[in-house]
Amino acid sequence: MKFAKYALAVSLMATSVLSGGMAIAQQAGGTLVISSTQKARHLNPAVQSGIATAVPGTQIFATPLRFDDKWNPQPYLAESWETAADGKSITLHLRKNATFHDGKPITSADVAFSVQTVKDNHPFKTMFAPVTTVDTPDDYTAVINFSSPHPAALLAMSGALLPIIPKHIYGDGQNIRKHPANSKPVGSGPFMLEEFKPGEHIILVKNPNFFIKDRPYLDRIIMKNYKDVTSMVLAADNGEVDMIPFLTGTRNISRLKKNPKLTVTNKGFAAVGPLNWLEFNTKNEFFKHKKVRQAVAYAIDRKFIVNALHSGFSKPATGPIVLGSPYAAPDVNPYDVDLDKARALLDEAGFKANADGVRFKVDLDFIPAFAEMQKTVAEYIKPQLKKVGIIVSLRSSPDFPSWAKRVGGHEFAMSMDIVFNWGDPVIGVHRTYICSNIKKGVIWSNTQSYCNKEVDKLLAAAGTELDLAKRVELYKKAQAIIVDDAPQVFLNELPYHMVYSNKVGNPPLSIWGAMAPMDNVYLK
Repeated sequence: MKFAKYALAVSLMATSVLSGGMAIAQQAGGTLVISSTQKARHLNPAVQSGIATAVPGTQIFATPLRFDDKWNPQPYLAESWETAADGKSITLHLRKNATFHDGKPITSADVAFSVQTVKDNHPFKTMFAPVTTVDTPDDYTAVINFSSPHPAALLAMSGALLPIIPKHIYGDGQNIRKHPANSKPVGSGPFMLEEFKPGEHIILVKNPNFFIKDRPYLDRIIMKNYKDVTSMVLAADNGEVDMIPFLTGTRNISRLKKNPKLTVTNKGFAAVGPLNWLEFNTKNEFFKHKKVRQAVAYAIDRKFIVNALHSGFSKPATGPIVLGSPYAAPDVNPYDVDLDKARALLDEAGFKANADGVRFKVDLDFIPAFAEMQKTVAEYIKPQLKKVGIIVSLRSSPDFPSWAKRVGGHEFAMSMDIVFNWGDPVIGVHRTYICSNIKKGVIWSNTQSYCNKEVDKLLAAAGTELDLAKRVELYKKAQAIIVDDAPQVFLNELPYHMVYSNKVGNPPLSIWGAMAPMDNVYLK
């Protein structure tokens, strides 16, 4: 990936990209209405992952860097940077005109505080695990030191991953995960919070003292929560909202594509890497056996899921890393559907069918949202597994927190799940597989309780390797083992699409899409 080239020249070339354009500035103003069914608990991405927090959070908080649609790092709070030759430190040179929304200047002390906060509190433990110290030789220089080379570091300083939060507010000794400022944040991004009504709306207003001249173009952003996807899609079709950042329902995608006033695109998700999978609790009495997990994989027809259930919009998934990534392993075992092989594996594992053809009974959980990717696929899996003697009961959850508590608490046998790669495997893939990240109570950690010491070694080596070709080879070896061990059945890549009104100029189509600052978005 191009972001591996830590060149100072990149930041200097981007000056023209970040300077205000007169033609657009003349059209500045107006209110952008964004819709979503995902409801944010709070607005601080430093201690919370996910779309619901990331979309508003990246408007409120600025990060050291931002990335364009070609995976090139661009200056943001850091106007330039250098990476040490050994890859074990990055020096950030901060803008001298950047202030928080309360007028306090942003200094290297805020960067150091933010890095430590994210390292200690963000669920992506591997993201800044190599950080040892952050030196602050002066107010505008921050030197982030690593115990080993960290090729994912620059990417981890963008999007919603490293919001620079004010030390003078969050450093007051309160529990930062429950800090009242999480719902009334003071950031330094292009927009400031005006009102947050959880489950209803988030209203952001223009930051008049934003550090990029003549930005943002918009006066206001309103993020409206809808109870269901149908009403949200209807609102977009009727022109009541200007943007749906993350839409997966294939029927709704097809419907909105027919509206001449809307643009529907699959661009803006390059760094997201969304995977839909079926995961196992490997401590479960049945799924602690690898052959049982492999049998389930052979019983499921991914082509049917993609073509029949998703109308060809999604793509089959082969492993932990999406196929669009240079680190993907397209040559791993695809587990093409084979019911006879599934039955044989179950026999070998010691689970013979009784007189009624039943081997065992088990529950299957799913996220109570994204019905087409979750409930619908679960409903397909149920009769498929019955064909090989596994009786499945679908277990629904009343809401997302209930599902997350159950799966995060390892109180499940099988569950559907949607997990992101987050650009670099160090950020979004390692967390699922390393033995040290088996943590109860933390969703999107190693909830499968999967542990393979050889995988740990390969991921550790890949996470510190600066040579791209060598990194690719290490990740391919790790994925071959993971796919064979089958802690998950990899089903499909999500067909995320962004929908926006044709009156929206400069829609957010970088690698982070709507999980990136919208200071250059405008209304025509």
